[in-house]
Amino acid sequence: MESIKAVVFACGTEEYAVPVEQAISIEKLDRVTPIPHLPNYLLGFTRNRGELIPVLDFERILYNRSTNGDASRIIILNTDVVNYGLLVTEAKEILDFDESVLKQVGLVNYSKTRYFTAVANLENRMITFVDPKVLVNSLDGIRQIINYLHKMIENEKNVEA
Repeated sequence: MESIKAVVFACGTEEYAVPVEQAISIEKLDRVTPIPHLPNYLLGFTRNRGELIPVLDFERILYNRSTNGDASRIIILNTDVVNYGLLVTEAKEILDFDESVLKQVGLVNYSKTRYFTAVANLENRMITFVDPKVLVNSLDGIRQIINYLHKMIENEKNVEA
């Protein structure tokens, strides 16, 4: 039977997971440059390994409140649309999930939670799987932000040239 390796993290009091192959790194929250008039889920931009990336507050996306606390981390995620940082309450562990514990969620049909792909029902934990690409594509205004980011990167290249 196949197993799926995932990074497990907390947001609020719930646990979530993203595929380990899409997680580039887990970083402490520091030096995020806020940009005015952006959607409230977008904290701003940070540099990771020389790359400018948007930082999204997962707690703001889910519960409309800010993530805070000493344990909060940014999980840098890689998608074919954009690499971005997801601010979470706490990065917990990397787990192997047996496919038999994963149940597909009926919520994928609900447009606001299409990024929840499955739920792992473990003995004393329930972990919801998140698809990083579907998540980023589901956010209002993200297209303009990605375009803005590409313009900023182009400008940087032109300055360096």
